[in-house]
Amino acid sequence: MAKTYLEGQLAPVPDEIEAFDLPITGTLPPELTGRYFRNGPNPLPGQDPGHWFTGPGMIHGVRLRDGRAEWYRNRWVKTKEGVYVDDQGTFDLAVVPANTNVIRHDDRIYALVEAGLPYEMSPELDTIGPVDFGGRLTTAMTAHPKEDPVTGDLHFFGYGFFAPFLTYHRLSKDGVLVESREIPVPGPTMMHDFAITENHVVWLDLPVVFDLDLAFQAQGMPYRWDDHYGARIGYMRKTGGPVTWVDVDPCYVFHVGNAREDAAGNIVLDAVRYSPGTFTGMWGHISGSPNPAHEVIGSRLHRWTISGTTAREEQLDDRTIEFPTINDAHTGLPGRYVYAAGGDEIVKYDLTSGAVQTHEATGPGEAVFVPRGGAEDDGWLVSLVFTDHGSDLLVLDAQDLTHVASVHLPRRVPRGFHGHWLAD
Repeated sequence: MAKTYLEGQLAPVPDEIEAFDLPITGTLPPELTGRYFRNGPNPLPGQDPGHWFTGPGMIHGVRLRDGRAEWYRNRWVKTKEGVYVDDQGTFDLAVVPANTNVIRHDDRIYALVEAGLPYEMSPELDTIGPVDFGGRLTTAMTAHPKEDPVTGDLHFFGYGFFAPFLTYHRLSKDGVLVESREIPVPGPTMMHDFAITENHVVWLDLPVVFDLDLAFQAQGMPYRWDDHYGARIGYMRKTGGPVTWVDVDPCYVFHVGNAREDAAGNIVLDAVRYSPGTFTGMWGHISGSPNPAHEVIGSRLHRWTISGTTAREEQLDDRTIEFPTINDAHTGLPGRYVYAAGGDEIVKYDLTSGAVQTHEATGPGEAVFVPRGGAEDDGWLVSLVFTDHGSDLLVLDAQDLTHVASVHLPRRVPRGFHGHWLAD
């Protein structure tokens, strides 16, 4: 059977390389000075991890400065080898692939995966090692923490195969883990993302559950759809207190665009929603076990407006998209724009007017917003795309999606997950 996660645009690269003074089409703005890092799974030569999500992490980096593309390099995140869980059921949270995201907080760079500890990386992509924040972090850390633009705190969580199934954490602006508390949920689900608002933390307790039998097979991801688990969204105040849970139609969400509180005090959550059939089709496709009875495409931008214990749901667009992004200065706050990657286009949503703009690109990855000025969409979008020669780092003007520059990379960069712009 074809291994879709080892073929085509997903096919891994066999080695680490670097190149300098990269060619450019267009003109790089001199103020676009920093590093673009993007993480994703990249199995070692000859390795078959059994699922796209489980290969060792590799970060691809491009250094931009003063209108030049100084270098490209790719490096595996060199994580600890060994056994993730031993015969006594003890977990070693440092034995993880660290393959999902890369962020910066308190001037430290972290490669993240939701199954274990973050790994600190250098600005040159050398692996420094696992981080548990002085021994305070005793659970896994999500690959999608949210930095509060007002306080600078980093909100995150860890989920586990066994109780406690969900734990909330808060890291201070200066990198100290100052709060950890269990959030009661019925069982072990694959909670990939969450959201914050000005005053709340928003949870997604959805029916993709841990399966012990799949785990014993030690091949691929030990999660499956469960029609009996139910689907709900929860919200709790950042200052503490219970979670209010709201039932929603069965679905799955990998990635949140943003959440906010509206003038009436409702919580408004925008995210990419999968129906049960679409999730099952996608999950089989990227694990190399496609089921022709299920549709692979169909993840769409969706909104939940939550008032008390009720939720109103609406689909905002019929395009198939993923990897929604925003101007991070609006995380948890009112915002007008969401960007996303479609099959062969980058999409900009104006949530106020309903207007949609697109820019054609082959197999675009997540479009990271880089701020330029004061307006919410005054900046650039940076994304890895495929070309006839391999891959480019594409730079678009975020206001109208016009082409600004393309940095021609020395090799094809496989499809991956999430990236980050680290301004100087």
